Amino acid sequence: MEKLYNNIVLPDAWPPRDIDPLDMSEIEVPYLKNKPEIIDISVGRQLFVDDFLISELNGLYPFYHKAVKYEGNPVLTPVTDEERNVTVPGACPKGGGVWFDKKYGKYRMWYEAGWLNRLAYAESDDGIHWVRPTLDIKPGTNVVVDGRDSDSNTVFIDEDAPESERYKLFFRGAGQGRPAYVGKSADGIHWNELTETSVVGDRSTAFYNPFRKKWVYSIRELKKRRYRAYRECDDLVAGALGGNGYDRVSWLRTDEHDIPDPKLNITPHLYNFDAVAYESVMLGMFEIFKGPHNNDCAKIGVPKTTELIAAYSRDGFHFSRPDRESFIPASRECGEWDRGYVQSAGGVCIVKRDELWFYYCGFAGDETSVCEEEQTCCGMYSNSATGIAKLRRDGFVSIDGTGSLITEKLTVANGRNKLFINAKAPHGEIRVEILTESGEVIGGYSAEDCLSFSGDDTAARIVWKNSDVASLPDTFRLRFIQSNAQLYSFWFSDTNDGDSHGFYAAGCPDEK
Repeated sequence: MEKLYNNIVLPDAWPPRDIDPLDMSEIEVPYLKNKPEIIDISVGRQLFVDDFLISELNGLYPFYHKAVKYEGNPVLTPVTDEERNVTVPGACPKGGGVWFDKKYGKYRMWYEAGWLNRLAYAESDDGIHWVRPTLDIKPGTNVVVDGRDSDSNTVFIDEDAPESERYKLFFRGAGQGRPAYVGKSADGIHWNELTETSVVGDRSTAFYNPFRKKWVYSIRELKKRRYRAYRECDDLVAGALGGNGYDRVSWLRTDEHDIPDPKLNITPHLYNFDAVAYESVMLGMFEIFKGPHNNDCAKIGVPKTTELIAAYSRDGFHFSRPDRESFIPASRECGEWDRGYVQSAGGVCIVKRDELWFYYCGFAGDETSVCEEEQTCCGMYSNSATGIAKLRRDGFVSIDGTGSLITEKLTVANGRNKLFINAKAPHGEIRVEILTESGEVIGGYSAEDCLSFSGDDTAARIVWKNSDVASLPDTFRLRFIQSNAQLYSFWFSDTNDGDSHGFYAAGCPDEK
């Protein structure tokens, strides 16, 4: 059995093989039904994206927040010959990757230049204004993989790898029944010889789970509707030829709770899935297909509707989706750059001070370019671009209202004696009590001793009258008592600036 960072214990038979891709019931998340007796909170900010941390909730309720689209969108549009002077113009990280790379001190984007054309590269000092450098792969262009058409790809920065292998690439061209390719790079520009994988579906991707130091192939499959298969390996390249099915298992799918388009009433599909480590969880993006079907879109030159829903995992395999409304929706409006086909980027989001920046792509389509059946030249795939949607840091779910929350039994690494919260209470307050595991208040750490928090802060330190947290018992609980407030997360730190020792998704320009 493998024990994870949070004390979840994986079963001996891993990964699970009991998921039926045709079932419409919600997939159970076992660690929410059978929680660890004691939860270790040493890694990262502790998010209320599910009830994993919660023992009692009295008078409070979870509120699910949506990302807000940046008013300056789009931030990358087709302008170069590779992007515009092709059959179907576009510039979007359909997968790809958008990262803040601390090695170079820049925002870096790998994206598809032109529909099913070439993987290209851009960089930025602020994440808004992007420059396409001239590279030596295809002289005079910013192309990083030449001679291969790009349909689905992922670039991941691997902080656990040697510098010569810091960047990883998953790359798949267009067409059915074909393999992808994977490779490594020291700079994200020059890739070593690409290694062929086993056959994977046409919108497959890959990501890294640093909690378990595993690479995951997120493989597109189709049985009546699109779903995902899972394959994990220690090395993305060495694990490329994992066989034709024996080591992949049915994994993620839509279910009865997914909301169909009210006009089309088509059963939703899971079109794509990207994930990244954020603080103490794996943060995923379900790309949900809602229609119309490809041939219907081709006849009118309009992109199919796909939208993004946030998902969360504490074991890297089971993802919960407590809110089924779109986290980043398509505009569905004629003339809008993100009318449809909204897709996430590899790396999912960047931690930008007190915000999370989600780079995503959208398609405007072209109603003047129509076909009787789906073809790669159809207007349904035309005019893609890239934008940003923003969210408060940790801001997926808040515990709202007036009342109290008591945690499950917790433990934390020695030396973490400074408690921080991410909360909003401009007209209210939050106090915190430290309890024994049986629920009794520890002397000096009662609500009366706590200096209340009011205001709006993504990293507010909680202190008591007589002391900071001088020491914690091996096992304890916390009671949050709040009035007219929103609580997003909490964590213990060993630094005055609140280092959570968690993960920063696709990078953090302000990382200390």
